[in-house]
Amino acid sequence: MSLLLSTPRLTIAPLGPRDLEPFVAYRRDPVVAQLQSWEPTFSHADASELIASQPDDLPAPGGWIQLGLHDARGVLVGDVAIHTLADQPDTYELGVTLAPAAQGKGLAAEAVAAVIAHLFASRAAHRVVASCDARNEAVARLLRRVGMRRESRQVDADWFKEEWTTLDGYAILRREWSR
Repeated sequence: MSLLLSTPRLTIAPLGPRDLEPFVAYRRDPVVAQLQSWEPTFSHADASELIASQPDDLPAPGGWIQLGLHDARGVLVGDVAIHTLADQPDTYELGVTLAPAAQGKGLAAEAVAAVIAHLFASRAAHRVVASCDARNEAVARLLRRVGMRRESRQVDADWFKEEWTTLDGYAILRREWSR
């Protein structure tokens, strides 16, 4: 079963070969990469390897999938990552990245809400979680906007890109989503 979702403005599907150039372009943007796990030196080879390794559906426990966010023209404008947690059943972690030109238009909230809805309705998820650097107020607002609550703040808990950073943890349960 291939994972394919749609919203009023987006088609959401696993990244494919046609996504290579725009994927590399926004991952190389220093502002986009600043609070993400990759560096602005992200290469075409890195992207090709990631795209080739993508499952068609949710990954096995411990695995990740990057779902491309395509606008009405079919252009990749960002992605939502889904991690199937290995140590907690029916629990998924999300991450989101948008190209700079797509930011500030509500597309990330639209995509994340669609992914959460799919996980709860079609995958019997119990819990969906996300974390973000406490400096990333845009992502914190997005997570709250889609109904997630901040559950934790881990002060100076992550050695990240040569500095201690504070992480905020967010979550939502199926029973909360259905309300």
